[in-house]
Amino acid sequence: MIHKTALIDSTASIAPSVKIGAYAIIDKNVSIDEGTVIKEHAVIRENTSLGKNNIVYQFASIGEQPQDLKFKNEKTTCTIGDNNIFRENCSIHRGTKDGISDTYIGNNNLFMAYTHVAHDCVIQDKCILSNAASLAGHVEVDSNVSLGGFTLVHQFCKIGMYAFSGLGTVISQDVTPYTLVAGNHAKAYKINSEGLKRKDFNEEDIKKLEKCFKIFIRSSEPLQEKLKLFKKRNISSDCSDYFVDFIINSKRGITR
Repeated sequence: MIHKTALIDSTASIAPSVKIGAYAIIDKNVSIDEGTVIKEHAVIRENTSLGKNNIVYQFASIGEQPQDLKFKNEKTTCTIGDNNIFRENCSIHRGTKDGISDTYIGNNNLFMAYTHVAHDCVIQDKCILSNAASLAGHVEVDSNVSLGGFTLVHQFCKIGMYAFSGLGTVISQDVTPYTLVAGNHAKAYKINSEGLKRKDFNEEDIKKLEKCFKIFIRSSEPLQEKLKLFKKRNISSDCSDYFVDFIINSKRGITR
């Protein structure tokens, strides 16, 4: 299950069913749980933990030092859940003491070839980062987000659940949940209605989200006026309430 040419530090904790390919490198204080596959020439750096049934393809680098000049080799971590796929040349960096000291990735995510996740990012579950999509430091990505190929996300941005970005999108402000964005710089076009239908969202919730989009994204009224109109229209639901709360709590401003 472990190729004889693999280099594994004596402090690493490797579950019995883990497969490790030729010339892979497993650094100190690494933890790898059952069913995970580390392919040829992949690198897992120190203080990284991988849960169950992950696949790390050749030449991927997981848990490397952050590209942050303030980083002074302090002990920080990279924490990865279950059932994630990291394709060729994917790079994930661990956290910094000035951030959350960790880079966190949840479960069931797909990171296509050449994707990059910088220090102190938090990615929840069931996300897809298409080829060469890149996140700068401190980015938060909620569940079920899809980022198109070559999407670039500025540091400290937050992307709400079920958001979708087109090819080559440059994101420099927060992206509201359920929203389709595209362009350089990113513009919010509409609620991603077709994508939500494929995820079994009901028509009523989608229509309420579309009304929220018109009120909060398309309108130039002050926020308090938008909130009054939202209440007046009686379009509250779990989805639309989350949409509105996301806007209220945004620190970088919203992509429009």
